[in-house]
Amino acid sequence: MSNALDGTRTRDWAGHFAESVDATEAELTALDQRAGDGDFGANLAAGVRAAGPLLDRLDASAGPAQYLGAMATAFLDEVGGTSGPLFGLLFQALGRAAGPGPELTTRALAEGAAEGLAAIRRVGDASPGDKTLVDALAPAADALRAAGQAPAADALAAAAEEAWRGVRETASQAARMGRASYLGERATGVPDPGAVGIALFFASALGTVRSLAPHLAGD
Repeated sequence: MSNALDGTRTRDWAGHFAESVDATEAELTALDQRAGDGDFGANLAAGVRAAGPLLDRLDASAGPAQYLGAMATAFLDEVGGTSGPLFGLLFQALGRAAGPGPELTTRALAEGAAEGLAAIRRVGDASPGDKTLVDALAPAADALRAAGQAPAADALAAAAEEAWRGVRETASQAARMGRASYLGERATGVPDPGAVGIALFFASALGTVRSLAPHLAGD
């Protein structure tokens, strides 16, 4: 098996992400009802549903950039709230880093995650520790960069592990951005839903996530 992701494996990643969102939508909604507007699960589900037809239109010769670009289009154009555009920026950056070639390398994943993180921080004005999706994306990007020339699957596994660690850390953080910042102690002990969504995306590169509970509980 190639050390990089070809178009088919990138399409599988997108498919697993859609399945993961569908399987965990109720859990995502419950989290966001405690620490946000309560619509995060629905918005993420709307994004993957909108992406489905765009992904299906691509032919067998499509490369990773085209699949990631389709996801970016769906989330940027079709999803309301704050989360849709931010996820769209990440997908857009990953697709741009993939370039026109037939494979998505670990180096391209690292570049795309770093560029996506930078774009999200510019738009959302969030920093690590603010209890946002940045708290999962920043450690995931660091893990991808540290992976060097490792196979893409191994690098994504490390990114997912670090993203889940970041998610768990948000439970003890005081929110400084978004609706959660107005909830005070009501949001204490609750992982940030946006960070969960980021971890779910990277974990879906390895397969479908059926429940958030094991990942939120940690070891």
